Amino acid sequence: MPLDAKKIETLVEIITREVVLAMMEQEGKEESPAGATCVMEIANGVKVKTCFDNAGHVVSAGAERLTSTIGVIPEDVSLAGMIDHTLLKPDATPEMIAQLCFEARKYHFASVCVNPTHVKLCADLLRGSDVKVCTVIGFPLGATSPEVKVFETRNALENGATEIDMVINIGALKAGESEFVARDIRGVVEVGHAAGALVKVIIETALLTDEEKVISCLFAKEAGADFVKTSTGFSGGGATVHDIELMRKTVGPNIGVKASGGIRTLEDAEALVAAGATRIGASAGVKIMQASAGVQNPTAVVAPIPSKGY
Repeated sequence: MPLDAKKIETLVEIITREVVLAMMEQEGKEESPAGATCVMEIANGVKVKTCFDNAGHVVSAGAERLTSTIGVIPEDVSLAGMIDHTLLKPDATPEMIAQLCFEARKYHFASVCVNPTHVKLCADLLRGSDVKVCTVIGFPLGATSPEVKVFETRNALENGATEIDMVINIGALKAGESEFVARDIRGVVEVGHAAGALVKVIIETALLTDEEKVISCLFAKEAGADFVKTSTGFSGGGATVHDIELMRKTVGPNIGVKASGGIRTLEDAEALVAAGATRIGASAGVKIMQASAGVQNPTAVVAPIPSKGY
């Protein structure tokens, strides 16, 4: 059976990616710092290279423009298991968080995503369920120091978080401070992975050029992150089909891409999944699932308020 044009394009992109990476790695061997292990990624005409010492710390990093355009698209996943049911408002109360957890259990969402102060409550309320506890680090500006982000991550993990969504240092990225950005991400990834947690890296697409989006995604991939994520929802823009396609093309098929910010309808979610998203961060998860089930007039799902747990 002949391959269709899309499959042929995908195969060409995969082969191109591997050939160019092999060539670049061969060229870069002489430039590696003594005793360092270096990894290199390229996508959409951009190459980034990060070198780590024996302890896994970043010793050098850099980014430069090339000419290749490569990447692939993943297979689809079921919708409910892709949704991070989200409540990150500063005025969220324990009762509202309890409602969020109740809804997440009911619909079997991937996780609840909450501010760090609510992690312990969510861990208590979701114990024994298939719903993970996700929290945000360096949120929403990404402008805290790497050491503070590491401390925040450790504290969240101790309180029961199993997924970490960190915000990169956006100003450092835009200033071309590659080593700082790479170390910032790597520190959180190391701590998260040591505890068996997933780490997602929020790049805040609304504030970046396409080239900066590619560079930040490649640094996240080199640092060993499990996902790249579009947005905090606090910087004037959210997920777009263009950004998801670009991010998926950049990181390839083996790590996740999370769309977040402004996703309010089933149609929004489906378009982003079709573009390559494997997680959806949304506060409208219940509405999306009710629409998916054909409910014409979605109504609130009222949870019993727990008598303890916070």
